[in-house]
Amino acid sequence: MTTPIPQPPGIPLLGNIFDVDPNNTWTSLQKLWEKYGEIFKITVLGQQIVFVGNAALCAELCDEKRFRKYVGGPIVEIRYAVHASLFTAFENESSWGVHHRILAPQLTPSAVASHFNEVRDCANELAAKWRALSSLSQVSAIGELNRLDLETTTLCFYGRKLNCLTGPEPSMIKAMDGATSEAVKRPTRPKLANLLFHQSKFETDSKTMRRYATECFQYRKANPTDRKDMLYTMMNAKDPETGESLNDEQIIDEMVTMSIGSSTAPCAVSSAIYYLLKNPDCITKAREEIDSVIGDGELTHDYLDNLPYCTGIVRETMRLSAAAPGFNIEPVPGTQGPVLLGGGQYQVPPKQTMIILLHGVNRDPAVFDDPNAFRPERMAGEAYDKLPEGTKKWFGNGKRVCIGRHYAWMWNMITTVTLLKDVDFEMADPSYQLKQDGWFNLRPVDFYIKVKARAK
Repeated sequence: MTTPIPQPPGIPLLGNIFDVDPNNTWTSLQKLWEKYGEIFKITVLGQQIVFVGNAALCAELCDEKRFRKYVGGPIVEIRYAVHASLFTAFENESSWGVHHRILAPQLTPSAVASHFNEVRDCANELAAKWRALSSLSQVSAIGELNRLDLETTTLCFYGRKLNCLTGPEPSMIKAMDGATSEAVKRPTRPKLANLLFHQSKFETDSKTMRRYATECFQYRKANPTDRKDMLYTMMNAKDPETGESLNDEQIIDEMVTMSIGSSTAPCAVSSAIYYLLKNPDCITKAREEIDSVIGDGELTHDYLDNLPYCTGIVRETMRLSAAAPGFNIEPVPGTQGPVLLGGGQYQVPPKQTMIILLHGVNRDPAVFDDPNAFRPERMAGEAYDKLPEGTKKWFGNGKRVCIGRHYAWMWNMITTVTLLKDVDFEMADPSYQLKQDGWFNLRPVDFYIKVKARAK
């Protein structure tokens, strides 16, 4: 006898549409997890979705013999902007394998390490900007780090310096927010409402994103270089299996996709600043480690493996913030009969859409003592190694795991260490408590800090 999966009471035809705020979907789902626990379901406009929020069930759904990534909902909607890119391609589209085999060699740990100096130098530019500000100046943590992310990604992958840490915010940042927010909201509305009231802005934001990528592409064509970076690879490499190469539209697709994907990194680091300010003893411990290992010298790649406490800070931030808040799963095609979960405790239909809710997985009380506490030491060394694999899925899973995870990890580490090493920060509003929203990511809302040169 299986246990029924809990579900909030709904209303006829619309189901649970009012249980999820379309302007803050993930926070609504977090509240449902807090109420219903490790697994629950909702129905929206006739479609049933199951959410999973503990480590054991997460690990079970990550078994690729039984389950695979589900491409649906918001992911299908954002195809309007990026077509069949690595993030959005359906399982039966051969383009995914072609694109992956061409791009993946540029995103291995060793390939990513070749960009270390560029990432560090961009982080140093932001630190210098912050050090030069008056102690009375307030900055938006996520706003500043979004600029740094776009600056760094554009330089490392496309060889173009935007110089966007100052001046007007690049239109690409606002367009990404607009397009991804609309992609998340569209499945909750009737198609006619999307077409009549929301299509125009969705198209405008999509065009803005593609214009950014096109400008970077044209800049490279007009300024040839011997850089063997991501853009060079997309322009010149052939798939070793099929001999196919990427056409110009496919290159633009992947350039936009990479920018959207990298936007989780500034969400993570801005959240790290929040957690550190709420736990100042962690700042003290981190700086003791940084000063002991790096001293007054320059951060180099070799130092990253010798900063276990800082590593724990980044991991613990990713655990608590869930900057990439979840991923979609479905049973593999051909699955027969009801699908049993949790050793037979629950069952779902063979074509059931499921979403792994990392806010819940990462707070599983069966794994984490005092799960809401910020404790970097539990995410370092042997303590981290002993954690179940289901609690380490920040970048997704298996074949469709985030292809840029090594770059994102390095960016998070370099940026966090650089700011701790060189900058003092405090909350502009000492009473601020973390509020989040987001679409394909989760970020702090209305979080402002005061920054100045670190006092040593």
